[in-house]
Amino acid sequence: MQQRQLVLAVDDEPPILRLVRARLNADGYTVITATNGEEAVQMCEEERPDIVLLDVMMPGIDGYETMRQIRTFSDVPIIFLTARSGPADTIRGLDSGADDYITKPFNPDELAARVAAVLRRVSDDVPQEHERLVYGDLVIDLDRRLVTLGGEEVHLTRTEWELLYQLASNAGRVMRHSELLSRIWGPEFRDETYYLRTWVSRLRAKLEPHQPEESIIKTYPGMGYRLEAPE
Repeated sequence: MQQRQLVLAVDDEPPILRLVRARLNADGYTVITATNGEEAVQMCEEERPDIVLLDVMMPGIDGYETMRQIRTFSDVPIIFLTARSGPADTIRGLDSGADDYITKPFNPDELAARVAAVLRRVSDDVPQEHERLVYGDLVIDLDRRLVTLGGEEVHLTRTEWELLYQLASNAGRVMRHSELLSRIWGPEFRDETYYLRTWVSRLRAKLEPHQPEESIIKTYPGMGYRLEAPE
């Protein structure tokens, strides 16, 4: 029998936790809960959940600091839950390294769909090709899941790696927004183009910190992105 996937839900509002537990239990997940950041960090380290649903605004340490502490020992996928719905808040959430961002009040079915999409992406995040792309002192090793710049490893989040993998596996071809979104986040996210703008910007900053104006990731407005084929 396949082991039930473990979800850690973190929120200081008990009704939210009850809603999350009931909805995800119905889909076969095991849900454990925490009501503050300190407790969440401890549970994440001890229980090793498959995914974390993390409230941003909590007493004590907030969601951003909680995620920073979790990232010191785990790359577990994290979905932020927040009442803040402005574009700046969404971008900050994604830019800080979260895998997704859901605003309150949320539809329980949407939450379940997003959890499934992130977990599906994680489970599919294994390269099938053995390929090494070289761009001067930048090396992308698809087989080893390793990126180096000037001989030093470039540390990428799971989402950054998946985006780079999709582009690198199709180097020289324009990948449409909808194609990238569907492959990385799932078909229900094929219209969320702001996700790509945020993550492409993060990826460029890590791969080409000294020459962003000469990026190997080319933008095709209204279409998508293309990773230059190596010479």
